[in-house]
Amino acid sequence: MTASSTRRPAAAKSRMAAVGAIAVAGAMLITGCGDQTTGADSGDKKTAKGSEAPLFDKLPKEIQDAGVIKVGSDIAYPPVEFKEGGKTVGIDPDLGEALGKELGVKFEFNNGTFDTLLTGMRSGRYDLAMSAMTDTKERQEGIDPESGKKVGQGVDFIDYFTAGVSIYTPKGKTQSIETWEDLCGKKIVVQRGTVSEDLAKAESKTCVKNDKKKISMEAFDQDTEAQTRLRAGGADAGSSDFPVAAYAVKTSGGGDDFEIVGQQVEAAPYGIAVPKGSTELRDAVKEALDAVIKNGEYEKVLKKWGVAEGAVDKAVVNGGS
Repeated sequence: MTASSTRRPAAAKSRMAAVGAIAVAGAMLITGCGDQTTGADSGDKKTAKGSEAPLFDKLPKEIQDAGVIKVGSDIAYPPVEFKEGGKTVGIDPDLGEALGKELGVKFEFNNGTFDTLLTGMRSGRYDLAMSAMTDTKERQEGIDPESGKKVGQGVDFIDYFTAGVSIYTPKGKTQSIETWEDLCGKKIVVQRGTVSEDLAKAESKTCVKNDKKKISMEAFDQDTEAQTRLRAGGADAGSSDFPVAAYAVKTSGGGDDFEIVGQQVEAAPYGIAVPKGSTELRDAVKEALDAVIKNGEYEKVLKKWGVAEGAVDKAVVNGGS
């Protein structure tokens, strides 16, 4: 989201821009898990070709016939996507609803662990992935960020938001941690497959190179599991995307469990992932995103969740580095 659950593979150096005031998630509302869920209804195929769904004809025929876009998402990443009262809610589901109205189909959110979403999409389980996923060159090209080796076909991204990665600690127990360098000799908890995990691995090597103790790290399938571990005293710090860290700081224990330390790093775009070669779907979703930005629905969603500072002014394909 984030260390990725900025959810992104590390290579995104210098996204550091303090996407600052995604403001302590001021009005972010929010927490989820394992089965298939349908997000908000995003339109009706029967009226799709009318003015209510101006972009229906831009979609691939098979999606027009199905009336649904299947979305792979790790639905345990508040406030981006999570479960509340049995319903999938958050920034991404709300944006999916707005996009669906332009396209005349439903965006159906299907839960999966973050590090399996792209594989599931490539296998045809999902049409696209939307899950606070950072757009990086490695993901575009199907490169493993740690080994540098090709591990599969890459994906295309439609960029829709900007966020950085934050470190947070138990409240009142910062141990003078402000930067990643300060984590040498300490333990951090992260979500598996994220930029936070990549940053911790990279910084740990730097610690050893500089004759300091390495960073001990524990990675979990879900960011909420990492938060639970830190809350129980099992680590010195955690890391995730700023919106997610800010939400945890605001809501966990009524605001008494955690605090954010230091500045955001690795500021970068979240992207909606589409399989390489699915240009018709990619271009239709891009056009729909531009439409909801223009008509104001995009701004309404971000303001609802207190993350307006992460807004983009237009849809961009593969803008990550």
